[in-house]
Amino acid sequence: MTFNTTRLAAISAAALLVAAASTSAFAQKKYGPGVTDTEIKIGNIMPYSGPASAYGVIGKTEEAYFKKINAEGGINGRKINFISYDDAYSPPKTVEQARKLVESDEVLLVFNSLGTPPNSAIHKYMNAKKVPQLFVATGATKWNDAKDFPWTMGWQPNYQSESRIYAKYILKNMPNAKIAVLYQNDDYGKDYLKGFKDGLGAKAASLIVVEDSYEVSEPTIDSHIVKMKATGADVFFNITTPKFAAQAIKKSAEIGWKTTHFLNNVSASIGAVIKPAGYENSQDIISVAYLMDPADPQWKDNADMKGFDEFLAKHFPEGNRLDGSVMVGYNVAQTLVQVLKQCGDDLTRENVMKQAASLKDFRSTNLLPGIKINTSAGDFAPIEQVQLMKFKGDKWELFGEIISGETGG
Repeated sequence: MTFNTTRLAAISAAALLVAAASTSAFAQKKYGPGVTDTEIKIGNIMPYSGPASAYGVIGKTEEAYFKKINAEGGINGRKINFISYDDAYSPPKTVEQARKLVESDEVLLVFNSLGTPPNSAIHKYMNAKKVPQLFVATGATKWNDAKDFPWTMGWQPNYQSESRIYAKYILKNMPNAKIAVLYQNDDYGKDYLKGFKDGLGAKAASLIVVEDSYEVSEPTIDSHIVKMKATGADVFFNITTPKFAAQAIKKSAEIGWKTTHFLNNVSASIGAVIKPAGYENSQDIISVAYLMDPADPQWKDNADMKGFDEFLAKHFPEGNRLDGSVMVGYNVAQTLVQVLKQCGDDLTRENVMKQAASLKDFRSTNLLPGIKINTSAGDFAPIEQVQLMKFKGDKWELFGEIISGETGG
């Protein structure tokens, strides 16, 4: 009797220990590809060369930020191994690099790869492979499609919402405008154009006097600017990436084409666009912002702006603080770190997407006051608020209220 009782007790105790150990192991070691007790492998694709190479600094900023996180002990004790490849903004090359990251490097996820055409080229592949295509560096509206593409999520405000805001502004302040639109002939340019026309509504046909598109392979867009001036347009909606945005601003000034000039947010960088185009040529251009501008003196004593400057000084001294892309890279990297922290020890691809879709009032450090990141299982658009701004002197000046993209048009 005593023997049996002792034996049963021993067996029960052993069973409890096994159960506890397996539960603990299950809780602590739920890993997807690219994850170990010491490492989280993250993939990235950037145009370090080619027509959109001005954006390559985003990847370099992210690399510097992850090195900072690693120096501070990593995320829950794991260091980030950031693998970033160049695709020269060429979709076939993007496909090649994505396959390499997923099938050869076996990364946990692909983070913040840049550009609408490049990301479009790997959209179906990433979802078929069930690999997170997370916080893509493009504002195309289609990234917010949790139902059909549950493995892809954007980050920045979407292009259609932004251009509807410009359309609303024009209808209110310039109801008899003669509008010229220049856009990049790809999914990125067409997405902005669609939102703009939707925002103008029935008046689009009468207000838009010319729609002109350019190819990224063109060395210069000067001839497009000359052609548009000849139409007599007095409003210019400039849907271009940095290289071409700077050319458009400069050429408009050279030929004396005076317009109310709207510039899409993706080219609102002072360092990459405005300064090369000339401050004197950029006065009164209108755009939108969702992040603090380091050139704006109102943030001089802001603790979070000081934190940004400290990051640059210590971890990324070659970064140009006036380049808006540096600010973007710094803040989107923080958002990924938040998602990975929320994952805890369940670092599977499924949980990465679950946590990315569970951000509640999260603020990366340099979002404008009042702007917060919120996502849900049905809402894959993290940032949906912006504020209008106008270029004055050597900086952007914010004006008006914070506008929600959901009701902006």
